[in-house]
Amino acid sequence: MPFLQAMSSRCFSDYRLAEAASFADESVACGRWPSEGALARSIAEFDELLPQGLATPKNYLYEMVSPEEGPTVGYLWFAAEERNGQQVAFIYDIQVREAYRRQGYARRALLELQGVAKSLGLSRVSLHVAGENVEAQALYAKLGFSVMGISMSKALSPDD
Repeated sequence: MPFLQAMSSRCFSDYRLAEAASFADESVACGRWPSEGALARSIAEFDELLPQGLATPKNYLYEMVSPEEGPTVGYLWFAAEERNGQQVAFIYDIQVREAYRRQGYARRALLELQGVAKSLGLSRVSLHVAGENVEAQALYAKLGFSVMGISMSKALSPDD
């Protein structure tokens, strides 16, 4: 049984709400959005990216299912997109449930994703990672990912 398994409709419904809430929290915490209306905005953005849910063309949503553990240990969502003149697998989300972190599941998913991407004729795997997520950055670097750019921001205080 493969580790990455196509996400079920039942799982997608729960994933959609949890992912939108998580993205809203992240967006508020980093100052991208005000807290008021953040969840509604996040749900709207999620639905814009996946207007047909699981059936949205060129989007692939997976559950990470551990044969050893049995349950879903995490999720992976990527889209086949053109970026900088190349057809790439752009990872929108990769997450491992907290109870299963630091056991190699993200690494395993990323390695399996490479084969999936190649089978789709894609030439690169890309993603965005938050600047403060140094653990994820270290994993990506170990797997051969390189920095393509850095976004920076500074909150202005009355003293500036």
